[in-house]
This record gives sequence, structure tokens and C-alpha cells, in this order.
Amino acid sequence: MPENRVDLGVVTAPSGVLVLGMASWIDYWPRLGGSLSRRAAAAASSGGGHVHEWLCEMVAVPAAVDVPLTVRAGTAASPFDGGPTIATLEIDLGLPWSSAAEGDGPKAIGDLPVDPCGMVLGDAIALDSWTGDGRPSDDGLADVTYWGGYADAAQREFGGEFIPRHNSRVRGWLDLPLEEAKAIGGSLRAWSGDEQGRGVMVAVEEHTDFHRFSRASRAHPLLVGAVEVAGCPVMGIGWDSGDHSIRHRGERRFGHVYPVTLERDHEGRTALRWTIPPYVPGGGTA
Repeated sequence: MPENRVDLGVVTAPSGVLVLGMASWIDYWPRLGGSLSRRAAAAASSGGGHVHEWLCEMVAVPAAVDVPLTVRAGTAASPFDGGPTIATLEIDLGLPWSSAAEGDGPKAIGDLPVDPCGMVLGDAIALDSWTGDGRPSDDGLADVTYWGGYADAAQREFGGEFIPRHNSRVRGWLDLPLEEAKAIGGSLRAWSGDEQGRGVMVAVEEHTDFHRFSRASRAHPLLVGAVEVAGCPVMGIGWDSGDHSIRHRGERRFGHVYPVTLERDHEGRTALRWTIPPYVPGGGTA
């Protein structure tokens, strides 16, 4: 089945090194002894490579420092709900293809699993500043959302606006001062909608780069969101949880990893390409 092509936007790499990595672990690299950018620069110095330590994984490649880098996707139907999902991710690196060094290509530089929390694409040094899931709010704000069978009654009691999300919508408040958000969340959790003590599900999400990417991606059909990190545009790429459970669950431990290559595009430039093969029922991917 032919892919549909979608323009996703642009990123930049002022350090000259572009990273595609697992969103769950972007800010964990320093705990393993040294920054993400140092490891990424070492991998990129040989033309590009894969870095894997503990649960942290990324690929890093050289990229032009002074131009926007266009990001595109090829999509295929999800085996979960039939909606579009990313089958290929392609990034123009802004550099000419060197046939003398690489031949006609493609050049394999590793593989990556699909992180259930999404993937992050951006400049290596900018990502040293990334604030991940579970970190304290970096701007003193938080979002409060709630949902469930008693949400109508909770809205009559507490208020809150409808907030659209991919394939659903919740209610709540965005950009509240942190202490106010925690107080509202506590009140919602303590509230009972009936005599059996049943209420609503509640999330208090402190603002971090991870949360901003997740929030920005929720209305996009491919769950793609752009955020600014250390002054650089960074792209987050999510996956529907149902689609992930069918196609990618278990990740590297179960062999669910997908090739990353450098390729020559039709204009003679170098592109980074991540390819996720079509799903085969009962057999994973083709």
C-alpha cells in the first residue's frame, strides 16, 4: 500500500548535531556519566550512529547549522483503529550527499524502538536542557484535567472547560499556578459523584518540556507537537497507546526495533530516515 506523505514542520541543529531519541529518557543521560550532547557528538563524528546505554537510546547525525531542517512522514493505516500512523520519518539534514564517502546509499546507522511516551527530534545541545516527565514544573504552572462517567456532575460542581485530545476530550483548566492546580486536583480526587464513593479520574500535570510536547501533540492526527527548548524548535512524535500495544509493545526486548538510515534524496542531499515496516497480523511487522 503506498504511503501518504505529510509535512510535519521543521527543526534546527545549531550545534551541528541532530538527535532522534526516546522521550522517556532524554534527561536521564547525565545520570549515566556525561551529557547527551557529548555522546551524540561522538556518534555524529563518524558520520552518524546509534547510542544505547541502559534504557536510553538515540541516533545522532551531522546536520547543517544554519538552515531549517524539514521533517516529513509517510503514513499507513493503524492496525488498532485504522487511523493514520507514522510508517517512515524523514528529515532533510541540509547537507550534500557524499557519494565518495557513502556510495549510493542507503547507509545503515542503527535502529530504534518506538517509545510509548514518544520520540524527540532536535539539536543535541538544546536537548541537554530538556525537562522530562515527572520533573518539577519549570515555570510554576500546571494543567488539571478530569474525565469519567461522573464528569458531567463534577463539571457542575467544580467547573472546567472541555479540552480536545486525540480521539477523546477531557475537562479541566490549563496554565494554573502550581499550588492552585494541586488544590483543585485534591478536591476533585476527594469528591464523590454517588453514594458509593465513585468520582472522576484526575491528572495534575506540571509544566515540563515533556508535558508541553504531549499537550501540543494531542490535537494532531499523528500526535506530533513542536516545542521550544533552549531557544531551538524541537519536535515530539507520539503514538496512540492502542497502536503501540499492537505493533511495538516490548520494544527492543522483543525485537521491535526499526532501521535508521542515511539516504540520498531526490535533490542530492542527505536525509535521515527511520522506517517502520507494515504490520502483519499475528506476526508483528513485515
